[in-house]
Amino acid sequence: MLKQIAALLFNTSFLYSVLRVTAPILFAALGGVMAKRAGILNIALESMMLTSALTGVVVSAKVKLAILGGLRRVDPGYSEVIGKANAWGTIAGFLAGVLVATLLGLFLGLMGIQLQANIYLTGLAMNTMATGGTVFVLYLAAGEKGISSSLPSTVMPRIDIPLIKDIPIIGEIFSGHSIMVYLAALCVPIVYVLIMRTTMGLRIRAVGENPDAAESVGVNVKKVQFQALALSGFFAGLGGITMSMAYLAFFSRGMTAGRGFIAMSAMNLGNATPVGTALAALLFGMFDAMGNVLQSLSFPSQFIQMIPYAATLVGLVVFAVQTERRLKKIKMEQERDS
Repeated sequence: MLKQIAALLFNTSFLYSVLRVTAPILFAALGGVMAKRAGILNIALESMMLTSALTGVVVSAKVKLAILGGLRRVDPGYSEVIGKANAWGTIAGFLAGVLVATLLGLFLGLMGIQLQANIYLTGLAMNTMATGGTVFVLYLAAGEKGISSSLPSTVMPRIDIPLIKDIPIIGEIFSGHSIMVYLAALCVPIVYVLIMRTTMGLRIRAVGENPDAAESVGVNVKKVQFQALALSGFFAGLGGITMSMAYLAFFSRGMTAGRGFIAMSAMNLGNATPVGTALAALLFGMFDAMGNVLQSLSFPSQFIQMIPYAATLVGLVVFAVQTERRLKKIKMEQERDS
């Protein structure tokens, strides 16, 4: 049994799947980083991912059908129009999904920052509403309550990296992924530069560390927090789009399956830093992919489904221990200085 497990885990197919599975978690985790840096724990990442996943599928399918205009495969000119329909459907679905998630981020800000509602309860309410609301919208759009099989939605293109694709092992792992996987990797340095090297990032960090001090030097705290939540929703939306238009080619009920909460754990484990969060997301992606691989063996399905969430709990424990040690160290330094 151990040899079988080792053979399944230590091969290029498994490493390829790790990168593929990590992408949606990483997007959402980076969204969590943006909110956390502004002093807000965005607990609504799950709802943003789920809503954007459905929106991308529905909009891409509707735009594709509108451009096809009723043409069938046997009709003349179909082959010329289908490429255009797929391209514009993909673009429209991508933009719509990201826009909806960004608006949800602003809605969370409206409720929690402007109207002073409990932001954690608001986030939980958004998650609950998204779970049922997406099923309702799916039924209105496709007449189905489980999966969007009747919607001819589009899929993000896959990219074969020149030169790399021809290198043994490396090419099999890093080439041939969806464009969203490469975009997720690119977003890590982008978020780092945004937070650490821009005026907006400086204001976000200042508000997150000491909002009163930031306000005393003329920073509009509420505006900065709204901006951070909008960016948080934007990245979570990218994660949702990845789920339904890259990881899979359809929307299914509850397809995010707690990945928003796993992303929060990755953000916490990475100490809300882009690089640390990316490494933590990669770790959780590895456990998620491990669960998929073990399905081919005679492991109980309940055990396999438990793996990503058990890893999440372990990650939270590690984060709590790290935080406690850091606080003790700070307290000891303060007592020594005094």
